Amino acid sequence: MSFILTIVPNEAINEVRELYENQQAAYGYVPNYAKVFCHRTDVMNAWAALQNTIKQTINSKDYELTVFAAAQAIESSYCSLAHAKVLNKKFYSDEEITAIAAGDETGLSKKERAMMLLARKVAVDASSIQQDDIDCLKNYGMDDGEVFDVIASAAARCFFAKLVDALGVLPDSVYAQMDEALKQSLVIGRPIDNSSPEVIN
Repeated sequence: MSFILTIVPNEAINEVRELYENQQAAYGYVPNYAKVFCHRTDVMNAWAALQNTIKQTINSKDYELTVFAAAQAIESSYCSLAHAKVLNKKFYSDEEITAIAAGDETGLSKKERAMMLLARKVAVDASSIQQDDIDCLKNYGMDDGEVFDVIASAAARCFFAKLVDALGVLPDSVYAQMDEALKQSLVIGRPIDNSSPEVIN
């Protein structure tokens, strides 16, 4: 579902079909967010390239915590669910992620807490950031390039999350299968779609 008409996966041709096929190869279905890019496939390709470039210089855990914090700050259900799922698969239990989403960061290092705090500031009010915010990360051993990576990750997440939210895209129904308490802590904006995911046959 979205506020604009999109091309049905089985009716897609050329570059739109290629986009859908690439997404289905990664997830097993065509995600709702991918469909709104049917009108501007080059933007989807540019977004993928930007993500991949940012990820080259930041470790996976730092990246996921950063984008999760930014997504939560701007009340993006879709991105909160998606990145919590990655964190759950690679780093944390359901209970730990639920706690983090609720603001209990006792299981995180001081550096990780500082990164997430900065990510939230980037997402909500970047102009409020001061030298002290940057120095805080440096005090935990991060260099200028690593600080840049955190800010770039959070800022880029805002582009994507705000785009799909503004177009009325609902998180895929597969997220309804997550642990109930965890799911409730992550659905902070748009509700999860109740229709079955679409696939290209």
